[in-house]
Amino acid sequence: MGKRTPLYETHVASGAKMVDFGGWDMPLAYGSQIEEHHAVRRSAGMFDVSHMCPVDVTGPGARAFLGRLVANDVDKLTQPGKALYSCMLNEDGGVIDDLIIYFLRDERFRVVVNASTADKDLEWMGHVRGEGGFDVRITPRRDLAMIAVQGPNARAKFWQVRPATEGDTAVLGPFFAAQVGDLFVARTGYTGEDGFEVMLPSDQAPQLWADLKAAGVAEAGLGARDTLRLEAGMNLYGNDMDDAVSPLDAGLAWTVDLKTPRDFVGRAALERQSADSGARRALVGLKLLGRGVLRSHQKVVTPVGDGEITSGTFSPTLGFSIAMARVPRGLKPGDEVQVGIRGSLLPAQVVKMPFVRNGKSLIQ
Repeated sequence: MGKRTPLYETHVASGAKMVDFGGWDMPLAYGSQIEEHHAVRRSAGMFDVSHMCPVDVTGPGARAFLGRLVANDVDKLTQPGKALYSCMLNEDGGVIDDLIIYFLRDERFRVVVNASTADKDLEWMGHVRGEGGFDVRITPRRDLAMIAVQGPNARAKFWQVRPATEGDTAVLGPFFAAQVGDLFVARTGYTGEDGFEVMLPSDQAPQLWADLKAAGVAEAGLGARDTLRLEAGMNLYGNDMDDAVSPLDAGLAWTVDLKTPRDFVGRAALERQSADSGARRALVGLKLLGRGVLRSHQKVVTPVGDGEITSGTFSPTLGFSIAMARVPRGLKPGDEVQVGIRGSLLPAQVVKMPFVRNGKSLIQ
């Protein structure tokens, strides 16, 4: 038996198909995965993301500690509630995890890490704290549940069931958060749609879920979450990057700050990689030109050398198969490549990501 979120019994009562995900028993789907996907794109859906781990980082050394820990520039965080996406790296420049950091106030930040990497993340955080002698406390918040409400109608549906929050959260810009009573409401997500990710005391999660469901928000599982994030061109840890892959090779160079002199873990390795651009790889989007389904680990044959699909699926929004692939640099949108599928090489086209954003196709 895996770990269970505070919403486990709720999922079972709704008839969800439960699967193991990073050691957690999580809902794959409640019925039709495609219908759940469309509900998020067209109106509003909700996901239990309580398996992810919020971590409060507090103390006089909090900012300096995070500046050493992650590749992005934490000093950008000056407005309370502002969020920053970044990668936490090892000394070789590989991605230990990708995460979001929220600035709450001086000496107080909240970091949200992935479920499957939470234990090693906390261990690494402790290592970096000890090595640098930072005066900081690292507190996992397993007393909190997390519900993501996503889609064009998601915020309105949330306000319908929690009207007291509207005044504080209607003004939130993308990648901002606010604490409203017991609720920590962030305008972030993993679907390419608008909406909120809500952290709240675990014992309150079943009631919020029930209220959202009664308001017409569709229950959605891991299956829809994966097709939505891939359409949105968002990396999945363990597929599109890991501790052996640099953010420079994972399409995440925009999250790396090499302009300021800050000495973060992995910086020296990234500077060497930047200098040796010939060894670098690129993460590109692919569209399959014909029938079939693109999947992880399929070989990609290109005019500049071979690569591999890191994430692939059939896109419910677009009606054809799409993928992310790590390939040699030099390809551009419109270039044709071939993908090995069941012993045959099938044609695919390089396209710019994201594939879909705010319910609209960005490719032809």
